[in-house]
Amino acid sequence: MDAPRLLRTLGLTTLQRLPAPLPVWHARTDALGWAHVARSLADAGGPRPPRLVSLWGVDRRAGGDGHVACVTYALAEGLLWLELQVHADVPSFPDLAHHFPAAARMQRAMADLSGLRAHGDADHRPWLQHGLWAGAPPLQQGAAPVPTGTLPADYPFVRVEGEGVHEIAVGPVHAGIIEPGHFRFSVVGEKVLRLEQHLGYVHKGIERRFTELSPLQAHRLAGRVSGDSTVAYAWAYCMALESCWGVNVPARALALRALMLERERVANHLGDLGALGNDAALAFGLTQFSRLREDWQRLSGQTLGHRFMMDAVVPGGVAVDLSPPQCDELRLQCDAVEVDVRRLRQVYDEHAGLQDRFMTTGRVSPELAAQLGLAGLAGRASGQAFDLRSDQPWAPYDTLQVQKAGSDIGDVAARVAVRFDEVFESLRLIRQLCDGLPPGPARTEPLPPGRGAIGAGWVEGWRGEVLVALETTADGCILRCHAHDPSWQNWPVLEHAIMGNIVPDFPLINKSFNLSYSGHDL
Repeated sequence: MDAPRLLRTLGLTTLQRLPAPLPVWHARTDALGWAHVARSLADAGGPRPPRLVSLWGVDRRAGGDGHVACVTYALAEGLLWLELQVHADVPSFPDLAHHFPAAARMQRAMADLSGLRAHGDADHRPWLQHGLWAGAPPLQQGAAPVPTGTLPADYPFVRVEGEGVHEIAVGPVHAGIIEPGHFRFSVVGEKVLRLEQHLGYVHKGIERRFTELSPLQAHRLAGRVSGDSTVAYAWAYCMALESCWGVNVPARALALRALMLERERVANHLGDLGALGNDAALAFGLTQFSRLREDWQRLSGQTLGHRFMMDAVVPGGVAVDLSPPQCDELRLQCDAVEVDVRRLRQVYDEHAGLQDRFMTTGRVSPELAAQLGLAGLAGRASGQAFDLRSDQPWAPYDTLQVQKAGSDIGDVAARVAVRFDEVFESLRLIRQLCDGLPPGPARTEPLPPGRGAIGAGWVEGWRGEVLVALETTADGCILRCHAHDPSWQNWPVLEHAIMGNIVPDFPLINKSFNLSYSGHDL
């Protein structure tokens, strides 16, 4: 779809395409247009219906534009970035959660961080604000929130009442090394009637910290938003900055970024497959997949400078290059890992006890997944066949012909199967990238354009779509950098996935989603 057709369909009169590797359309609108676009997109339907990606606020008062609400939608034609300037006296915008349920928590976080509130929304409870901040919202310019030093405020969980109903409170501190999150179960016996989450315990002020860094250094912070997705976030940030500044990234650097992104995907899937086996009492699966993941990450450290490839993706390209012998090492490892993973898949598929725990557990139907906006690998396991690498292929994915994994079943077994399929596809892609690594430099030096600009980075990480929306000023500073994790879409769906299951199955269902606390809490 070209710009004129988008204009006719949505009534946007200021639509323009941003310079980006993926199609990103930007437009400004008023409150009526904001609501009209949301309603039109929610009603659009089709084989690839529009989806809400993210929602955030920007304080542009220093430049005379006041407060601005921003939303991004994923369309078949690319990413639509829509802006609404809110009234100074009543900084609010029309509610989007009525059309896109995933917006509910984003709107609550936006109120906490930027002071912009959705009018007409049903839930006004704070989300990231646990009653420990004093002063103006932290993302308003000139704000200096001061910690109060008191215990967190009580959170008004929704009560479920009835004969035999009782509550089980889990967290926020857990009996492992996972990050904190509170889960409140309402149960009858062992059957879960309802789960309500409360997150935000690892809010770190990342989006405010971005504005205090040089654009050429902020990729290091982006890579630490969620440590298991460092390549995805760093690439999304660099893509956004390169779009703002008009940087042409060398083909060799793009291929190396894709190679690292696929190695990140494989590492996380190997870890999850082992953990899922362990949660279903198959310790053999944990030991074998842990062995494979350790060898995988060791070779990443030896060839790419870091076990997690931290700081390997930089503005203008990459910080590391591969020699032909190193490419041979990576290719040979892919061959060896594929043999082992195929054997382990046969073990998993034929293990009756394992399949008894996996099948029908934590099911999310395709209809519910579409309604709630389930994203990423969890979405693909529930009939939501979205993968940017094939739907919106950017270089070098536009030449790799990525095959999407997917299922319509939507249970733990389906999410396990998607992980297996994606491991094999990523191994194929890594071998193809090693065989066809373009010659030439691995980095070009970015130069600021001397004007204010906006840009977006949109990357298919291992968990799902990672978005970074960036605004830079004329003097080369960061005005706003918004980083979005697909866990925002998927945490609420986990509450539905556990309904009707038994309490002991929650760790298994939770692990089958494996959502990010850190990437969500920012």
